[in-house]
Amino acid sequence: MVGNIIAITVQDFTYAYPNHSAVLQEINFEVRKSEMVGIIGPNGAGKSTLCKSLNGLIPHFYGGSIAGSVTVADMDTMKHSVAELSLKVGLVFQEPSNQFSGVSTKVDEEVAFGMSMMGYPREEMRPRIEEALHAVGLQGLEERSPYELSGGQQQRLAIATVLAVRPEIIVMDEPTAQLDPVGKTEVFQTMRDLNGKGYTIIVAEHEIEAMAAFADRILVLDHAEIVTQGETRKVLNEVKKLKQMGIDPPSVTELCEILRGELKIDEGKFPIELNEAISLFSRVLREHAK
Repeated sequence: MVGNIIAITVQDFTYAYPNHSAVLQEINFEVRKSEMVGIIGPNGAGKSTLCKSLNGLIPHFYGGSIAGSVTVADMDTMKHSVAELSLKVGLVFQEPSNQFSGVSTKVDEEVAFGMSMMGYPREEMRPRIEEALHAVGLQGLEERSPYELSGGQQQRLAIATVLAVRPEIIVMDEPTAQLDPVGKTEVFQTMRDLNGKGYTIIVAEHEIEAMAAFADRILVLDHAEIVTQGETRKVLNEVKKLKQMGIDPPSVTELCEILRGELKIDEGKFPIELNEAISLFSRVLREHAK
C-alpha cells in the first residue's frame, strides 16, 4: 500500500555531462514509499540520465555540472557515496550483461558477487541469495550459468543481484528493451510482485501498455524537462500531447480518442487497459442495439 512517506525528492535538478549542454533541466518530483512510478519519453529525453541520478552514479561516476538536489531514502546523493546509496537504492540496467560480474559461473555466485565486494559475511549471504532468487522466481536454478538463462531470466537475475542487498528503492532503466514478449511479461510480473511487497519501483520504459497496467503515476520527459506528470490514467489520456512528442499512448486509449463522439465519454476518462475498453464497447453496443 502506498503511504505518505516520501522516498525520493528531486528538487530543481539540472544536470549536464562534462562539456555538454544540460540533459536534465529543472526537474521536480516526489515519489512516495511503495509507489510504482513510470518514466516515459522519446529517445534522448533524459530518462537514463535521470535513473543514474537516483543512485548516485550521477554525479560521482560521470561528473559534469549539477544544480538542485536529489534525495533518496533521506540521503542527499551529493553527500553520500555510490556504495552508501546502493544499500538503499538498486539500479537495474537495460542490458543484463552490464549488471553481471563476468567472473561468476553460477547463478548463486552472481547474486553473491556484489555482496562479497561490499564485505558481507559469508553466513549472511546464503539466506539473502535464497531470498532474492525466490523473489524473482529463479529458485532451483542456482547451479546454472547466468549465460545459459533466457533473456527474461537474465534480467530477473540482474534484479536479484540488486535485491540481495535489500534496498528500499529499485530503479530500472528500460529493463525490457532487449527482451521478447515472454521475457517482458516475466520482468513486468516481477516488478508487480516486488511492488506488492512494499518496494518503491521507478522504471523508465517504452512499453506504454505495460505502464498503463502497473504504474501508479507517470512522469513524461521531453527535451530534458518533465512536461507532464500525474496519475497514470490522467497522463495517458493526454493522447494528442503524447502523440506530438512521438509517444504512442495505449491503443485502446487512442481509439477512444478517435471515437469519443460515438462513445459519449468525456476526455480524461478514456480506458487505458484492454479489459476496460471491452466493457466500454460492450455497453455502447448494447445501447445501440436498443
